[in-house]
Order: sequence, then C-alpha cells, then structure tokens
Amino acid sequence: MNGIKILVADDEARMRRLIRDFLEAAGYSVVEAENGKKAFELFCANAAEIRLLVLDVMMPEMNGWDVCREVRRLSDVPIIMLTALSSESDQIEGFETGADDYVTKPFSPKVFVARVEAMLRRSTADGGSEVSVGGLRIDKRAHAVYVDGEEIYLSLKEYDLLLYLLENRGITLNREKILDHVWNYDYFGDARTIDTHITKLRKKLGPCGEMLQTVRGVGYKFEK
Repeated sequence: MNGIKILVADDEARMRRLIRDFLEAAGYSVVEAENGKKAFELFCANAAEIRLLVLDVMMPEMNGWDVCREVRRLSDVPIIMLTALSSESDQIEGFETGADDYVTKPFSPKVFVARVEAMLRRSTADGGSEVSVGGLRIDKRAHAVYVDGEEIYLSLKEYDLLLYLLENRGITLNREKILDHVWNYDYFGDARTIDTHITKLRKKLGPCGEMLQTVRGVGYKFEK
C-alpha cells in the first residue's frame, strides 16, 4: 500500500489532520481539500493517481454527495462517505450516489484505516480471468464490465455485487448472505441498500439487467 494516494475532503481541519496522520502512518500519501469544490478540482487534476476518496457529506460550496455524483460520471474509484448523519435514509442516499462505503462520526481511526485497506485490496484484486454470460463480460484482471462489447462504469460495490451474483449464477442468494459477502465488514445498515444497488445495476446493464432476478421474499439470483 506504500505511496498510494488518497484524497480526503472535510471542512474541519482537525478531522482532516486526524485522518491524514493515521493514513500516512499506514504508508499512504494524502491529498487534502477543505470543501467539495476543491475536492472535485483536485480529483480531476490528479485522477490518474488518486486511488480512493474520503468525502465528508456536509461541506461548503459543494457537498459530499454532489462530489460523489460528479466523480462517478468520470471514474469508478472507491469512495468512502464520512459524516455525522447516521439515519438509514442518509446511508441509503449515500449509496445511491455511488458511494462504496459509509462511515459515521465518531469512529475508530484504526478501524477506519482497516476499512480503507480492505477496500483498496478489493479494488485492485487480480482475478486473472474473465467471466462471460450472453452479452455480459467481466474482465476481472482489468476490473472492467462490458455489455455487448461496450464498457460500462460501476462503483466498487456495484462491481462486487454483480460479480458475486454472476459467479453464483442459478443460485438464490438471500440478502443476509449478500451483505455478508459484498459488505463484509461491520455494516449495520438496512438490507434495502442491496435493492438500491440491484436497481442501479439493472439500469446500467440495459438488456443484460434482466439476468438479475428477484426471488420474492428471499433475495436475488443471476439467471440466464
């Protein structure tokens, strides 16, 4: 993980300093932004180098959700939302914008760094193969998804969810099992976040979205 660049955006200097100190102690390089507008500008100027974003939600000039939405138009870089808003509706909104994780304040800095490391490992994992069904193809080496030969852009969690369903095609997976596998750390939110991600995946996959089937009262399965 040495030298990996992470963008941290928070309007509280104390919070930025806390996160920066722990991330730098773990070997990361940190770029700081004091508001959403600056964060988006920094990402656009350094998109090839920044491997993960940590975005506070309530920031001046441009809030974290808006930054997340704009970044998602350009990249599938992992994004962690950092906020004092802890209601289920707030968390679901965060995931709907394309965020991959949602950390509420206050939090343990050591646990936060562990979550960053886990997310980076998942985002850079080299599966060394491809998986194809019908017009859908996942290149695990490149971490890329194609529908009828055209690449589509998914968030990290959308990618993990699609790959998990595809690799278990024909098997009905309940929501608890999906949460345990895809959101495999201490996520205590509502399982409805899976429904939100499935809806977004179906839309992005176009005609291939029909392969993500709902099993009423249970969960989901990938069926061709």
